[in-house]
Parts: sequence; structure tokens; C-alpha cells
Amino acid sequence: MIRTLYSAATGMYAQQLNIDNISNNLSNVNTNGFKKSQIQFQDLLYQTIDEAGVLTSSSTTRPVELTIGAGVKPVATYKVFTQGNLLNTNNPLDIAIDGDGFFEIRRGDGQVFYTRDGAFRINELGQMVTSDGHFLEPDITFPADTESISISPDGIVMAKLYNEEAPVQVGQIQINRFINPAGLKSVGGNRFKQTVSSGEAMPNHPARDDMGQLTQGYLEVSNVAIVEEMVNMIVAQRGYEVNSKSIRTAEAMLETATSLKR
Repeated sequence: MIRTLYSAATGMYAQQLNIDNISNNLSNVNTNGFKKSQIQFQDLLYQTIDEAGVLTSSSTTRPVELTIGAGVKPVATYKVFTQGNLLNTNNPLDIAIDGDGFFEIRRGDGQVFYTRDGAFRINELGQMVTSDGHFLEPDITFPADTESISISPDGIVMAKLYNEEAPVQVGQIQINRFINPAGLKSVGGNRFKQTVSSGEAMPNHPARDDMGQLTQGYLEVSNVAIVEEMVNMIVAQRGYEVNSKSIRTAEAMLETATSLKR
């Protein structure tokens, strides 16, 4: 019964983390480029009371072992990089990646991050930057007399200048792939950081070699499915309740056992 208390406690802790993760997914349902997370669990060590294969008589052996588990533990938070829906914004600086890949962005201090959020703007120097001012890599700068902007599916950026008939190319957008995108580290601000687990970034032009293509005037929205997360929340809540009931049951059994001496 003491074992029950500890096992149920691990179950309550695991379901609390599960609810925390689901709540984070739901709170980011309108976050551009957000990828939902799933928590993965493993069972803990088992206490073997009777081994399988031991003799039960001169001619028979025990076919199965008698073991009792010790509960559950959370082992990983797994990012699910399925494609989110594309939302039409009619903003020429909004770019969605349709398929595999990440934009590379650079902070003012030189740190490099990766994102699926394609909501770009132009700063006071004409540079293409994120909504919080980080620079797109490789750098793209628009002339001061830019009238309109067009971006092709393969990342070629053209600018139509005032008093000029033909647009001019001002840059080429590259996107990056990772052999294990689930190994990227989430650092907030719609950004990911490369890790040893993710592998090195592999830059390439969009729409080439299985890279995603760019869609101008659209943003990729979160891949969180509200109904699915609500169902997961109900399951986690019931799991939490059942584990708490196990603790109450074990407590009642202990109380009964201790009252036998009276």
C-alpha cells in the first residue's frame, strides 16, 4: 500500500505536466508558426517478487514472473512539426513556408535562431526583419524608392522602384532543414535554436530538393487542433483524478490495517 502511494503520486505529477503542456498548446492556438508539443512517458523500474522460470515442483516451472511497477516518469517533450494552415493576409512581407524548412534569423548580438513565423517587416534602413527587429539571413535590403515587392515560390525577392518599369532583384531568401527538427530547442518568441540533437542546419533555396516553397501574402498559423487538445485535457484530468483516488483508497486500507490492533 505504501508502494501505491508513491506510484499514484508519480501518476499525478505526470498528468499535471501533461495538463501544463496542453495548456501551453491551447494558449498558442493563434501564434504564427507555432508547433504543438506532446509529452512522452515511460514506466519506472519494477520490483520482482517471484522470478519466471523457477521450479514450482519437480517437473514444472513458473511460466510468468510476479512484478509490481513503481509508477511513471515524463521523459521528453516532443515537438510535432506538421504543417499548419495558411492564412491569407494580403501583406506582401508575410511569407509562409509550405513544406519543410525554417527561416534563419540573426539577433543584433549575432546569435542565430530559426523560425517558421514569416511575418516580416522593413526597418528604418530598408532591411527585412522580424516583428521584433531580428534580421533575416541572408540579409535583404530594399531601396528607399521601392514601390512594391514580389517574392517567388523559390525565394527570389523583386522590388518595383518608382519611375522604373522593370522590377529588380534585391535578394534571395534561403530556408534551412534539419535532420531532426524535433531536437531543436524552443527559446520563445517563435524561435528555435540549433542543438547537437537537431544536427547542423542545411540551407538551400526554397522549392528545391524537398524543401518547402514560399507563399507570399500568407502566414502559417499554429498546428494546434483545439478539439484534439480539449479531448487530451479531459483524458489527463481523468487520469489525475484516478491517481488521486488510488491514494485515498490506499489511505483507507492503511487505516483499516492499523485499526486491527485495537
